[in-house]
Amino acid sequence: MLTAFARAFKTPDLRKKLLFTLGIIVVYRVGTHIPIPGVDYSNVQTCIDVAKGNQGLFGLVNMFSGGALLQITIFALGIMPYITASIILQLLTVVIPRLEALKKEGQAGTAKITQYTRYLTVALAILQGTGLVATARSGALFSGCPVASEIVPDQSIFVTITMVVTMTAGTAVVMWLGELITDRGIGNGMSILMFISIAATFPSALWAIKTQGDLADGWIEFGTVIAVGLVMVALVVFVEQAQRRIPVQYAKRMIGRRSYGGTSTYIPLKVNQAGIIPVIFASSLLYIPALIAQFSGGTSGWKTWIEANLTKGDHPIYITTYFLLIVFFAFFYVAISFNPEEVADNMKKYGGFIPGIRAGRPTAEYLSYVLNRITWPGSLYLGLIALVPTMALVGFGANQNFPFGGTSILIIVGVGLETVKQIESQLQQRNYEGFLR
Repeated sequence: MLTAFARAFKTPDLRKKLLFTLGIIVVYRVGTHIPIPGVDYSNVQTCIDVAKGNQGLFGLVNMFSGGALLQITIFALGIMPYITASIILQLLTVVIPRLEALKKEGQAGTAKITQYTRYLTVALAILQGTGLVATARSGALFSGCPVASEIVPDQSIFVTITMVVTMTAGTAVVMWLGELITDRGIGNGMSILMFISIAATFPSALWAIKTQGDLADGWIEFGTVIAVGLVMVALVVFVEQAQRRIPVQYAKRMIGRRSYGGTSTYIPLKVNQAGIIPVIFASSLLYIPALIAQFSGGTSGWKTWIEANLTKGDHPIYITTYFLLIVFFAFFYVAISFNPEEVADNMKKYGGFIPGIRAGRPTAEYLSYVLNRITWPGSLYLGLIALVPTMALVGFGANQNFPFGGTSILIIVGVGLETVKQIESQLQQRNYEGFLR
């Protein structure tokens, strides 16, 4: 990986793209530290110090925003509205024929879906910004902080609207910065911003483990966490690269005196075909009952049960529910994102077939069978990786936002691998020597 970056810096146009991307990253990180108008920044810092890393319900969103959410800055919502909008559009593509037709139109249809994603992102940013402002005004953003209700001193309608508009505009700017990286940088703009947001929280989280440790002034816990993190990265890279290659052959066709086809290729089915989406779905779904319980008054039985069983990361019911939801959403997302019948029809249309399998329906059934078989280990792998923060919570007394948690490791490794692949492909295009040397 380091070799690829070194070679890229030696290539003039790639060097410009890398420096442009670094400049956008600097702008993004500066924006995560600029507070929005109407917020008492000193009270926010006091509550962050009181929380000491235990952000509770808002920990996941705070991680995706690079720590900007709890500081209530102009980029507080981060990239989460865009991620949510992209997932919603991807799910709606399966059930709405109009969106499915746009997806099949090629570049023009993709541009239209991207435009819909932008509109939905702004709408979600308004909704989430309103919720964040209401939470900050009520003091529920930092439970247990004595000055939590004084974070927003002026609670007038004008100040509230100004805060919501500022955060919505910040989300639109983040989306624009991501698209700039995609168009003029090294590509994968939104993913790179997500990568930077998560990586930015690592130093403080690791240092917190060191300061809270007891063995050799915390250095043994610190070294153990680093070693476990490196092992996890190696395992995640191994599984993320693993795939089941289904061989495909194309029959020869004679058109005039020329023969076409007769080539051999394969369909790569990844072990983790669903990626990080099941973990995000499961985490979001588990936050809903806890969020409802937090904002509901009284001491009813259901609220007490939720607070006792579904808000603590080390509770057996929470662990079991989280694991089962990840497995379920892994199968659900694979089922809607990969259509064996469509793949089989396309193969049949172009004269392709799997050796030993008849074209058409038998091919679709075979692909579905293989996909279900490899989704089982992929879903179990996702569930086990996602439970790493829980094991750290029990073993080290760390908080639920453990730096080498499943979500953060999966995103960082996935984005890192994809970025390196893009840089290497661009290097190959520029250093291609041709057939004659």
